Amino acid sequence: MYCSVRAGRLNRKLLEIYKIVECRLHVKVQKNELLKDSPLLDNFGRQHSYLRISLTERCNLRSKLKCIEGLENIALTTNGVVLTKKLAYLQRAGLDNLNISLDTLNKNKFETITRRKGWERVMMGIDLALQLGYSPVKINCVVIKGFNENEVCDFVKLTKDKKLDVRFIEYMPFTGNKWEMGKMISYNDIIANIKLKWPEIYPLENGPNDTSKAWKIPGHLGQIGFITSMSEHFCGSCNRLRITADGNLKVCLFGNTEISLRDALRAGCSDDDLVTLISAAVKRKKKQHAERSNMNCKRLPSSVHMHSFRYYSTNSNFSHIDEQGKASMVDISIKKSTIRSATATASVYVNDCIVKLIKENSLKKGDVLNVAQVAGITAAKKTSELIPLCHNIALTNVKLNITLDEGENLIKIIATVKCEAKTGVEMEALTGAAVAALTVYDMCKAVSKDIVIGDIYLLEKSGGSSGEYKKQLVSDIVVE
Repeated sequence: MYCSVRAGRLNRKLLEIYKIVECRLHVKVQKNELLKDSPLLDNFGRQHSYLRISLTERCNLRSKLKCIEGLENIALTTNGVVLTKKLAYLQRAGLDNLNISLDTLNKNKFETITRRKGWERVMMGIDLALQLGYSPVKINCVVIKGFNENEVCDFVKLTKDKKLDVRFIEYMPFTGNKWEMGKMISYNDIIANIKLKWPEIYPLENGPNDTSKAWKIPGHLGQIGFITSMSEHFCGSCNRLRITADGNLKVCLFGNTEISLRDALRAGCSDDDLVTLISAAVKRKKKQHAERSNMNCKRLPSSVHMHSFRYYSTNSNFSHIDEQGKASMVDISIKKSTIRSATATASVYVNDCIVKLIKENSLKKGDVLNVAQVAGITAAKKTSELIPLCHNIALTNVKLNITLDEGENLIKIIATVKCEAKTGVEMEALTGAAVAALTVYDMCKAVSKDIVIGDIYLLEKSGGSSGEYKKQLVSDIVVE
């Protein structure tokens, strides 16, 4: 959870969080129950008792959440910038533990990587947490070669007179962080460096589900730890599930598979269906990290031995490959023309300021929704020029319905395309929705870069030999 709490009404997103937590705790296995029937037990015997929820928008942590039966502990991971203003309130609401993400003790470096001032407030927030009785206060520091490896000992010194648990995290690959093997410093290298200054440091005993390897320096009030996701994974004892800020369930931090619990709830999913959905995801959890080739990152360490081959097949089942393995457009000349339609959707998530400007039509670039509508229609008509091997289809109708949802801070886009042709128009509908979303971003980017485009998918299609399709509702899913 991220520290962006402010007072206000109990909004829809928070109600959904309550719903998910209540359902999850409803199926939580107590110590005297049989584990084999638990929906939260995966196929490798790991019982999941830890749920991590990411919040990046306004949301109230209220005592109601703490009162949910079976909820033992609420912890907050935060950048710490507003702790001095909010921590007392959070403690009254039931916050049990506190983790603060801090990668540097240098004020200038802090402002460079966070693009904001506030280093002093973070340090004051740490002291306030200690004064309010949080013990220990955990500090998470990602160690990156060439950036902050020379500050490791400075972080360790913080534990001398303060009840802190400073945890050094190996630099991990995620989309957008430009990860390189040369930037990663392993746990063994970090501890070896620390031992040069404190040779008396010794390891502590860790709990069965701890992600951090704990160490202690004699005479220090606090301790240090190491989260070794890259060099020594702890998958065998992983008991964690994660819910992203947009409502998707992830059973593995490194995995690229997510299930939208938000969409399930908004589709009227019952408690039993939600439990079934979560349980099915848990059962599919892998024994350890996702395959390196499927990791949610662009680059891999050179130490990972991988070979890349270019394969081709003469199998006629591959419709876009010819006998020589070259790309080829599907021949539809023998197909019959039928009336076809497809509807796709996309969502653009914006902040309060952009919502206000769109509503008042006061953005400098003009009417956002109308311009996006024209862009989406144009894009649908030009799909064959944008997507390789798509057929050039004479469309009979393209309709873009774009609405502003003030309550959810999003622009909802629905694109419907129709034609009488020998092939379908799913790609035209998807392209129209996607380009309309990109146009919204372009029109609003001067106000804020924190705009998220998501939920692009096909809603329904009709016509052609494959018949009709309608996106399956969660209530229709049956898990055997």
